Amino acid sequence: MVVQATEPTPSNQDVEMENIEDVEVAKKDAELMNIQEIREHARQIDKAIASKEPRFILRVLRSLPNTRRKLSLVVVRSLAVQLYPAGAERDGIMTYIEEFPEGIQEPELPRPRAAIKSPLPEVDAYFHLLLLVRLLDKNELSKATKCSQDLMAKIVGQNRRSLDLIAAKSYFYQSRVAELNSDLESIRGFLHSRLRTATLRNDFEGQAVLINCLLRNYLHYSLYDQADKLVNKSVFPETASNNEWARFLYYLGRIKGAKLDYSAAHKHLVQALRKAPQQAAVGFRQTVQKLVIVVELLLGDIPERQIFRQAALRRSLGPYFQLTQAVRLGNLQRFGEVLENFGDQFRQDHTFTLIIRLRHNVIKTAIRSIGLSYSRISPQDIARKLGLDSPEDAEFIVAKAIRDGVIEATLDPEKGYMRSKESTDIYSTREPQLAFHQRISFCLDLHNQSVKAMRYPPKSYGKELESAEERREREQQDLELAKEMAEEDDDGF
Repeated sequence: MVVQATEPTPSNQDVEMENIEDVEVAKKDAELMNIQEIREHARQIDKAIASKEPRFILRVLRSLPNTRRKLSLVVVRSLAVQLYPAGAERDGIMTYIEEFPEGIQEPELPRPRAAIKSPLPEVDAYFHLLLLVRLLDKNELSKATKCSQDLMAKIVGQNRRSLDLIAAKSYFYQSRVAELNSDLESIRGFLHSRLRTATLRNDFEGQAVLINCLLRNYLHYSLYDQADKLVNKSVFPETASNNEWARFLYYLGRIKGAKLDYSAAHKHLVQALRKAPQQAAVGFRQTVQKLVIVVELLLGDIPERQIFRQAALRRSLGPYFQLTQAVRLGNLQRFGEVLENFGDQFRQDHTFTLIIRLRHNVIKTAIRSIGLSYSRISPQDIARKLGLDSPEDAEFIVAKAIRDGVIEATLDPEKGYMRSKESTDIYSTREPQLAFHQRISFCLDLHNQSVKAMRYPPKSYGKELESAEERREREQQDLELAKEMAEEDDDGF
């Protein structure tokens, strides 16, 4: 009888150990790749300084959201050793980087080559920016505040135009740190001084970021007059990025809405939605869309139901859908219930002040529906339907609605009723013409904005003009040659 030898089957514990080792190896490889990637960012910044091409720095900053997710403890400690020589400078960096927790050993990565000289100011500022972003993600606000101050000192102390793009990004995160510390007012003077410097230097990206930071600063404290003065006294750069334009248009829409200019507010908010990324920035689009809905209701329009059905907006716009239904139906009782149930959320969205103004629109809608439903109705019945305290209040509201043109009716105080006039054909009025005019103006404005946003290769206009001039000269020469030939033919005859 032949007995075949069988290989011993691995136990569950051995399999688990192998899986843990595989995970650790994969983690080390990922961290090595992250270190190399950020080192490549530093080389790109060096290349931008040597070639005087800021586009390389811009490319690095555009990848900041992806880089932000790769800033583990191992990565930042290794980068600090590779970028900064041993001494006080590296020790200052290490104060922002925590030690490994007890019981967890530092992974054994290939030993990095230590730096022998300090990095360029641009690389130094970029690494401090990465540290600041990491501290914000870890919610270490005390360290983030100190790191932000050090970063601003480095930027202000260097008079280098190559720092402009990194400085613009740093201003945003400095403002974010101050907002999380509830100390936005303390940096307002610094932001104004940097805006003055950026304007004198034609630093367009810095201007855009600083104007948006100041507007957010003012609106945080509901200083709408100061924000409006800043918008009127400053010029937002046309060459700013789409993200900065979207933020600026949103703040402008909030200012115009608070100033009762609802048409301008709606225009700016719709433009902000178009400028914002369509697949990302879901939170920003939700915030803007909430304000757009309230402004449309204040204008007397009802938002389309399709807006509330979008997957990314359905949950956040739930309270605003109920608000829209209350305004559309003219139901004061339901409007009050919506305010009571979602008042805290409306305050958090900075729309509560505007929503309070909607009460008049609800009353107008209710009176309009009453005027269409009844040819004659008493103020007592109107007060009961609207939930008002007394018939006198209903009488005053109806009189104002008649004066404003909300309804076509007459009020007879002696007999104690309101008589509605017969409804007229709307196509015999100027309403269709005004609606078409509004749509045509919108299309023309959209066309003009699209033409302005188009980009052409440099000197392409000049080439076209030169070719056109040459064409005209050639045609003129052909005409003269044809005349000479015709004259020669005549002379021959």
